[in-house]
Amino acid sequence: MKIFQLLIAVLICSNLYGQKTFVFLGSFNWDKEKEGIFVYELDTVSGNLSKMTSVKNIRNPSFLALSKSGKYLFACTDSKTENSGSVSSFEFNPKDASLTFINSQNSGGENPVYLMAHQSDKWLVNGNYTEGSASVYPVSENGIIQPFVQNFQFSEGSVNKDRQERAHIHSTVFSPDFKYVFLPDLGADKIRCYQFDDSKKMPLLPCDEPFVKTVPGSGPRHLTFHPNAKFAYLIEEMGGALSAYQYDSGKLKNIQRIAAHSDDLKQNFESSDIHISPDGKFLYASNRGSENNFAIFSIQNDGILRKLGYQSTKGKHPRVFGIDESGKFLIAANTGTGKAVVFKRNSKTGMLRKAGKKIKIENVSAVQIRRYDF
Repeated sequence: MKIFQLLIAVLICSNLYGQKTFVFLGSFNWDKEKEGIFVYELDTVSGNLSKMTSVKNIRNPSFLALSKSGKYLFACTDSKTENSGSVSSFEFNPKDASLTFINSQNSGGENPVYLMAHQSDKWLVNGNYTEGSASVYPVSENGIIQPFVQNFQFSEGSVNKDRQERAHIHSTVFSPDFKYVFLPDLGADKIRCYQFDDSKKMPLLPCDEPFVKTVPGSGPRHLTFHPNAKFAYLIEEMGGALSAYQYDSGKLKNIQRIAAHSDDLKQNFESSDIHISPDGKFLYASNRGSENNFAIFSIQNDGILRKLGYQSTKGKHPRVFGIDESGKFLIAANTGTGKAVVFKRNSKTGMLRKAGKKIKIENVSAVQIRRYDF
């Protein structure tokens, strides 16, 4: 009888408490009548993805970001749309996997491509590629994005006149303590820096060192911080390289620059995204163009990268990818072939192997992964 009662208690608890991992995927849909954002559940054993829901009535969500609480999903919308650009907010309910549109605001520039929420869930910063600008938004407790309170426009370009005719902000990244914001500028070959004071109505203030220069023609794209907050890593879209930095209180000191592409590739570099495993031991960088692979690096105690090898992304033009909180899975958004592909990570070696079935989403553009507890 006691065993039976214990079994019943276990079954009841399993229904009341549990975990689910959801994957949020965006696409360049070009048409509001088509699905633009998708929600899938990730099977954390097999790596299979199961579609839960999707939303229409938005156009070209090029990048997605979750609030710290996971309750709200933010999106760069109306990207790659002439004379347009917006940021949008959605409420996510993990119990029924529903995604409900809240509101949109003007992005403050054409072609928004990146956004990140403050840890307080009260602020949002986005970057606009085409016009080279960044905007700051207050966010209400109910997830409503308010009109931007700051908009910084940049103009100067760099040495490649075809692609660097002017500034092109490609990401907006908070420091680990959320006291600084870094803006990799592909057009100007700079990583711009601002202090962030969330007690002020206009929270962005210039840093003592307003920018760090990168190699001319490198085209800085995305930046990520090591979990220990002592190092930061930059991926160059045009230079096809990674730069490692020592980090301290808003200051970046370069300690290494290493190729993300294979040694036999001498031109047509096109790197895209960069992420570090949750344990801080491995770094992954995606290469597009003729390679379509992940470069895999180990991270040494002094922050220096050591190249371990490559893994095909199993598709073309991997625009972005994500690593789940457990570090067990990596998911690639292969825009060129319209496929989201799941990989399992070997936590000891850092190597990847394909898992589950490829998911077909035309022009898949963005990915975010989040575990929810019930």
